[in-house]
Amino acid sequence: MLFWHSQPEHLWPSPGELYPGPPSSLLREALPLPYLKQEELPNIPRAEPPCPAFQYVLCAATSPAVKQQEETLTYLNQGQSYEVRMLCNPRLGDATQGPRLLKSVVRVVFHDRRLQYTEQQQLDGWRWSRPGDRILDIDVPLSVGVIEPQVLPSQLNTVEFYWDPTKRTSLFLQVHCISTEFTPRKKGGEKGVPFRLQIDTFKPSDKELSPEHLHSAGCLIKVFKPKGADRKLKTDREKIEKQPVHERDKYQTACESTVFMECSPWPEPSSGPHPPLSPLALTSPNSCKLLSPERLCSSPPFALDTLGGSPAQDLNPGASILETQQWLHRHRFSNYCRSLANFTGTDLLKLTRQDLIQICGAADGIRLFNTLRARPIRHRLTLYVAQEASRQENEVPKHPDSGFYQEISLDELSAVELMGKLAELLALPANQIHRLFHQGPGGILILLSDQVVQNLEDESYFVAVVKKVQNPDGYYLVLT
Repeated sequence: MLFWHSQPEHLWPSPGELYPGPPSSLLREALPLPYLKQEELPNIPRAEPPCPAFQYVLCAATSPAVKQQEETLTYLNQGQSYEVRMLCNPRLGDATQGPRLLKSVVRVVFHDRRLQYTEQQQLDGWRWSRPGDRILDIDVPLSVGVIEPQVLPSQLNTVEFYWDPTKRTSLFLQVHCISTEFTPRKKGGEKGVPFRLQIDTFKPSDKELSPEHLHSAGCLIKVFKPKGADRKLKTDREKIEKQPVHERDKYQTACESTVFMECSPWPEPSSGPHPPLSPLALTSPNSCKLLSPERLCSSPPFALDTLGGSPAQDLNPGASILETQQWLHRHRFSNYCRSLANFTGTDLLKLTRQDLIQICGAADGIRLFNTLRARPIRHRLTLYVAQEASRQENEVPKHPDSGFYQEISLDELSAVELMGKLAELLALPANQIHRLFHQGPGGILILLSDQVVQNLEDESYFVAVVKKVQNPDGYYLVLT
């Protein structure tokens, strides 16, 4: 099978040059593969773009029904083994210095932001409906150069393995979930959700230290029932062939293989209420740290504008062209840097919602419009609390803020969250607060449960009374 790509900047050595040996030692000869196209931004001086140290190529054709400014999309058949070629640029020695073996982690994650927030619930539901199955697997007998492959039972969508960058490595993957399994059921004909196939590569280190991140890249995929991907690809080709010539220019040329786009590393799983986000939140989700955290990867993971506690950095109307380009990168709009290459901050802020949809497409156009006009996220419940002042005039309050009301913001509306916020406000150890009460009608004490917290009126104000108790040693808090 021949592999080619439409972007000719970086031509890497053929397998015969990269891995010396008789031709019979290679499964097939492949044409040199180019890497990502490095876009030139006018009026912005820059050095010649460096050739990346790694490149991953999925041996599956891209869809021809993808518009020019959108990320490539690849269709896969459920349970079919697909080859991913792991390439390392031999001209760059940094990646191969030190330990010879590298560790790569492969994930199938949601591309849709809505599903990213409910990822764990979605995976738990899939595990319940498909007991004993995995979302992602390695086809070990077909793989070449894959060392110590691991599949963790607790992570259905993740596989790990080691490989030698100086030797030929081909990883064969199987995806067992289909895109329509995560679509709300209606009457049939539902449009499946896209997934992101992402590879993060690390250099192993000592046991005391975390592995050093070297490279991350990903691509967009949709998974169909067996042979469904072939039918969908054929349908897309016929659809484009029926278009007038001037309309065909709006679509990307399909490629026989899919080159992963560089992105930011996927965030490590956390125990918090939110799942890992697309790589731009980490910026950089991929986020494409996704170079486009979305297009240069999407993952993701990670974006500041998606986190409740950290509002997105607003675009300054006085931002220069370079600063505007940097803002687009940070917020996962790297795919549109070329289209918006001459825009300053003022120019971008003047665009209407419809203008952005025409430039970026419906999904990303709406996302860019909302990001440009992002407002701070309002907390679900706000309370004002003051600590009970000292009852004796000559007694100095133990807490410097006694008698003054301070704001407490709640997002989860739980008694545990409120107790933690009160412990921080009153400078008390959270593990020593045994009970939390609310003074009700007639002075009765009502134990604060999650339901009581959820029924508190927004912007209510209270005085917190701290009562010392023993057996066990600790405190009771009463909100009066």
